Parts: sequence; C-alpha cells; structure tokens
Amino acid sequence: MAKPKKKGGPKQKLSAKAAAAKKARDKKRAMRADRRAKKAENQRKHRKNPSMKGKDYDHKDKKFKSVKKNRGNDGKGTKKERLNIKK
Repeated sequence: MAKPKKKGGPKQKLSAKAAAAKKARDKKRAMRADRRAKKAENQRKHRKNPSMKGKDYDHKDKKFKSVKKNRGNDGKGTKKERLNIKK
C-alpha cells in the first residue's frame, strides 16, 4: 500500500543556513525585471478571466493551461528549457 502524500511543509530537507541562502537566491530571482513583468501580466490576465481560476498562464504559448501541463512543459520536462535561459 502506498504512503499518503504529506501536505505542506518544506519540499527539501535543508539546514537552516542552506534554507536561508536558498530563500535569498529565490527572492533575488523573483524580483528580476522579467519575472516581475510576468507576474504582473499573469495578474492582469486573471482579473480579466476570473473563470480561469486554478489555471496557470503560459507566457510562451500565450494561453491558460493546467498547472501540471504548464510547469511540466507540456509533458517534455523542464531540463530542455534550461538550454534557452539567458544568463
């Protein structure tokens, strides 16, 4: 019998020092201009389409998708997407 999935809590088991460093890295990344623009666009789209609650806006395909499809790159995984990221 499979174990039931846990809800909430940390996804990764990190030390306090590592968790603090990750939090700082994630915050820095989230506050970049391109990420802020995508967050703002997502909010505008959701305000115009309240019926799309529970869906993610895919900035690449310019449409709403299920969270699973959007974050999983339509079943292709996200490793290949990393090749296209600008540094």
